[in-house]
Amino acid sequence: MLSDLQNKDIINVFDGKKIGVIIDACIDKDGVITEISVQKKKFIFFTAGVIKIKWNMIDKIGKDVILVNVKG
Repeated sequence: MLSDLQNKDIINVFDGKKIGVIIDACIDKDGVITEISVQKKKFIFFTAGVIKIKWNMIDKIGKDVILVNVKG
């Protein structure tokens, strides 16, 4: 399941911009994903860091993208 998610772009519904791609996930003791780590979009010579997104901030998982609600 995680490998399927890693192939999707993460898009912020507040501004329509691509945040990045999933590089890791936190899973609780019951095997449920609680949080994803997203590598922010890379620029020419550097990366912009990693953002953690709680699972409840995900609006929709589509064929090619994951829509999230992230302010700021």
